[in-house]
Amino acid sequence: MRDYVTLTGVLDQLNETIDDDRVPLGQIVESLNQRGFGPLLVAPALIAILPTGAIPGVPTFCALTILLVALQLLAGKRSPWLPGWLRRRQIDRASFRRAYGVARPVTSRLDRLIRPRLVGLVSDPVARLLSVLCVGLAVLMVPLELVPLAAAMPGSAIAFLGLGLSARDGVLVIIGLAAAVGAVAASAWILF
Repeated sequence: MRDYVTLTGVLDQLNETIDDDRVPLGQIVESLNQRGFGPLLVAPALIAILPTGAIPGVPTFCALTILLVALQLLAGKRSPWLPGWLRRRQIDRASFRRAYGVARPVTSRLDRLIRPRLVGLVSDPVARLLSVLCVGLAVLMVPLELVPLAAAMPGSAIAFLGLGLSARDGVLVIIGLAAAVGAVAASAWILF
């Protein structure tokens, strides 16, 4: 069994958590809490990337969640905290399950490539710098919500960075950095 987090593992855990028609975000955070901050960056990024990200308000909601998690990682907190209003925000089970069905086969193939490597890129001082980048990308997601699925660009970069932190995979961090550069460039073109 792997001792690090996989993208499919995060999706599966989210899928297992959502057993009612609607599930509060607080319940999802509690189910992912033992895996560290990485999955808590990946989960909202995935929600923004998947077709659920086309629903008005979802990218901004995901961006706020990422922002809160990344700022806490930057501050050196040991476990994440979310305010009550955000913990009570709910995700629809049917929408998530449809997106899960599409994403899981893709993530299963991607997980074969993920393993701990170049761990210096996910160590504490670098992880805090990556959290600064995640803050910037989360802020960028908000105005991109005006263009359908455009928030998926910074969301993808955050997903790679969060997964790299979770799996201690520096190669994913490098991919996330490249995706961040692409997302910023494309966003500048879209917004300006």
